[in-house]
Amino acid sequence: MEKLTRDFYGRDTLTVARELLGKYLVRVVDGRALTVRLTETEAYIGRLDKACHAYNYKRTKRTETLFAPPGTAYLYLIYGMYTCLNLVTEAEGEPAAVLIRAGEPVTQVDADAISVKRFGCTVAQMSGYQRKNFLNGPGKLCKGLSLTTAQNGLSLLGEELYVLDSGERPQKIHVGKRIGIDYAEEAADFPWRFYL
Repeated sequence: MEKLTRDFYGRDTLTVARELLGKYLVRVVDGRALTVRLTETEAYIGRLDKACHAYNYKRTKRTETLFAPPGTAYLYLIYGMYTCLNLVTEAEGEPAAVLIRAGEPVTQVDADAISVKRFGCTVAQMSGYQRKNFLNGPGKLCKGLSLTTAQNGLSLLGEELYVLDSGERPQKIHVGKRIGIDYAEEAADFPWRFYL
């Protein structure tokens, strides 16, 4: 499997958000690769999207990473406690990114390692509630992959965090409104959430 290139990320954000579905997100922690298949994404485009942190090209210390070259990781905290992972898209200087909302471990070994990071137990020891809510949210995914704001600005072309082309081309992609952005006026209704 090949690592996605800067050219992949440097395209239209909605296209990238769709095409990330089925790809493998790899996080290397303590020399071990943890791999999840991406199952849900959301697009954010600063030039027109009131839900984007850099709406109307707003530059702050927090949003600076959104202006970085495509293929950069943008990580931030929500509610002061949950980390969200976004993959910067489009041309450098154009604030846009894809939020990684959910995924699923690729192998049982990945599942157990991620479960230990997420719940302190293996998959076999997880409760029904924990199984149902394993990696079905951006904060849950980041916790399972040991991603924090320390990885903000990391290149997705490096060896610590990257995406592989699994070869999967999903035929049925669901489309809907993004989650948790009621404040974003008309942008709250943009159909920019994609999921398998």
